[in-house]
Amino acid sequence: MHLRTRPILRRVALTGAALLAATAAMPQTAAGAATDDRTPVGRGGLSAVVRYTENGIPHILARDYAQLGFGTGWAQAADQVCVLADGFVTLSGERSRWFGPDTAPDFSLSSATKNLSSDLYFKGVRESGTVEKLLATPAPAGPTKDLKELMRGWAAGYNAWLAQNKVTDPACKGAGWVRPVTTADVAARGFAVSVLGGQGRGIDGITAAQPPGPGTAGAAGDTGTAGDTGRAGAAGRPGDVAGPGSDPAAAAEAAREFFDTSRYDMGSNAVAFAGSTTANGRGLLLGNPHYPWHGGRRFWQFQQTIPGELNVSGASLLGTAVVNVGFNEKVAWSHTVATGTPVNLHQLTLDPADPTAYLVDGKPERMTRRTVTVPVAGGDPVTRTQWWTRFGPVLSGLGPGLPLPWTAQTAYALNDPNEANLRGSDTALAMGRARSVAGVQDALKRTQGLPWVNTVAADSAGGTLFTQTQVLPRITDELAARCSTPLGRATYPASGLAVLDGSRTDCAIGSDPDAVQPGVFGPGKAPTLLNAPYAENSNDSAWLANADRPLTGYERIWGTVATPRSLRTRGAVEDVSAMAAKGRLTVADLQRQQFADRAPAGDLAAADAAKACTALPGGTATASDGSAVDVSAACGVLASWDRTTDNASRGALLFDRFWRKVTASTPAKDLWLVPFSAADPVRTPRTLNQAAPGIGRALADAVAELRAAGIALDAPLGEHQFVLRGGRKLPVGGGTEALGVWNKVEAPWNAAAGGYPEVSSGSSHIQAVGWDGGRCPVARTLLTYSQSSNPLSPYYADQTRMYSEERWVTARFCERDILTSPKLKVVPVRERR
Repeated sequence: MHLRTRPILRRVALTGAALLAATAAMPQTAAGAATDDRTPVGRGGLSAVVRYTENGIPHILARDYAQLGFGTGWAQAADQVCVLADGFVTLSGERSRWFGPDTAPDFSLSSATKNLSSDLYFKGVRESGTVEKLLATPAPAGPTKDLKELMRGWAAGYNAWLAQNKVTDPACKGAGWVRPVTTADVAARGFAVSVLGGQGRGIDGITAAQPPGPGTAGAAGDTGTAGDTGRAGAAGRPGDVAGPGSDPAAAAEAAREFFDTSRYDMGSNAVAFAGSTTANGRGLLLGNPHYPWHGGRRFWQFQQTIPGELNVSGASLLGTAVVNVGFNEKVAWSHTVATGTPVNLHQLTLDPADPTAYLVDGKPERMTRRTVTVPVAGGDPVTRTQWWTRFGPVLSGLGPGLPLPWTAQTAYALNDPNEANLRGSDTALAMGRARSVAGVQDALKRTQGLPWVNTVAADSAGGTLFTQTQVLPRITDELAARCSTPLGRATYPASGLAVLDGSRTDCAIGSDPDAVQPGVFGPGKAPTLLNAPYAENSNDSAWLANADRPLTGYERIWGTVATPRSLRTRGAVEDVSAMAAKGRLTVADLQRQQFADRAPAGDLAAADAAKACTALPGGTATASDGSAVDVSAACGVLASWDRTTDNASRGALLFDRFWRKVTASTPAKDLWLVPFSAADPVRTPRTLNQAAPGIGRALADAVAELRAAGIALDAPLGEHQFVLRGGRKLPVGGGTEALGVWNKVEAPWNAAAGGYPEVSSGSSHIQAVGWDGGRCPVARTLLTYSQSSNPLSPYYADQTRMYSEERWVTARFCERDILTSPKLKVVPVRERR
């Protein structure tokens, strides 16, 4: 076999080299030529070679960044054209035109609840030239030339695919909204991702905020009617209390919930193990991002190669031209959603003569008016006015729980430093070129582009890294103490949301000397842990990245210290610390951890819940509706459950439904007998309070619910937690945030459809990476929802079946591995002039 393989390898390698050489002979745009964003890109003669291996994974080979972007845009369009096109409709502010004003976007590019508010915001961004100004900003504050070339090429590749192929995906086949794009459109997608945790979460409030009109009493305007210029709206009266009522505790809780990462549809686990814990002295990384399974925030798997310049494999967020999480020959990294609060508010003192002017050191400063008109399907265009200040946009609230009334005396402006950050893809590109965890750290320091994530990395020399290097407003605890308004004094300790007095220049946010843009923390202030035996994060703060080496001393805006951890964090720290202590770890150990499906909530509470069940008089409990329910059969099911959420686990579904109900109705102080202790944060709180009245009620509700749905109390989880693909039912293991399962799965309950019939978010692009001393990393990957959203594609459900069966893809990184793939398909792609 060896004698036969070498000539084959040589022939295929020569063929690939010839293809790459052939692309070099094709006409191309002159290096550094400017792109006219008023017309679609696609006339420059760009080209690349795309080599497909198993599961439709493309390995893109090019000779420079523009060509690499071209191949990437082409291959992404081939798999995800409808999802990408839908996102570009969002970015152009035309959802209301095509889909109506009152339906909801897919939330992939913002949290806007209706197409109209989404359009008003994104069309305002477009008409203000925000993205073009960022593109023109010199590096390092702006994007590098390499990144701009990648984005230019991506747009050209996407357009070339559209020009040369027919769309077969039923989601957009024949749709008029599938159109060519420009470099600015690609950059606008990067901008939307950057502000996703800030302005993107405040769009409803930004587009609804209107100044008070004469003689009115409310706080903020509604979404208005066609032709409304935005002046109409409710107003406050002198003496009105600003903020969400007069209850500081309510405001604090609303802010805490709004910025609570456990409530997001994005999360993640990641762990890096140092060489001291592994079998061969080299590092290991397990990355397990938790992202939506549908829509524009899906990952897409690929490899990018410019010989002698870049060779990186991993996954990209759709519409992005770089590998966001991945690995190369020497280093691997993943990200987790961070606890840093990426925005702050400035409370404005308004000019008594004009509610659209605010006072700074006693001098009035007029707001900037943005009047935006949005076309609407089947109706007249809608016009609104948005109001912007030196701090950012005025808004009427952050979510329904934190209203921010615009009265005759007061308004609130949102400061989001990521509105000046188009560097996220530069950070990813620099990390792809890194050769060690020190190189990753240097990439983060130089580019400072990550808006809302932590980074966990490991390298082939045995190094590890955890760092929360992200773009945050430079809110020190001292500044918050000195300049917080009454509302801020409630929200900052609870959530990290500072509300500063905008009327004083001495309350302006300062700058750090190592920051690439004003008003943000420099990377030297970021919580960082280097070369610990393990470094882990599961979306809690940096404090317990390693339980033996707690990180402290950072400002509140980065996250909390010495506070209760989520069950997922507690379970993860228990697992990875035990793995590190055991030692001799390999990639296979990472694979086992991913699919162990241990439910920490079950370990803590199932036995006590079973005892509480057994102690109920007559085996009967009272449900929420007042009915008596015989729960006696549930006692043995809970006792015998194996405490995992594997497909075959019996009792997992019953405990899941019970646990969601009891934790939603019973405060933690009443649920546990042993309270949280900062001296023992992984093991506390613990010991279920069997006498808590919510336990019996939750048991009764869960039992009644399952019986009404015709589901046996001891049914295997996989029979009722599944997805349907091509008419085939695929069981899905894993568990929800409430259970603390590493392999996180979030699914809406639908009893009529059999339980949990579709996954909404959870484990996505999983990678287990190590090194063995050779030239190629040892990597196993899995894209849980597969490469394509097109149900007609062979890559629509193939990896989803593998995920259901707990099987992995063996990564093909080195040329030998790519060229010997039995599924190898070499596709040269180019523009047609």
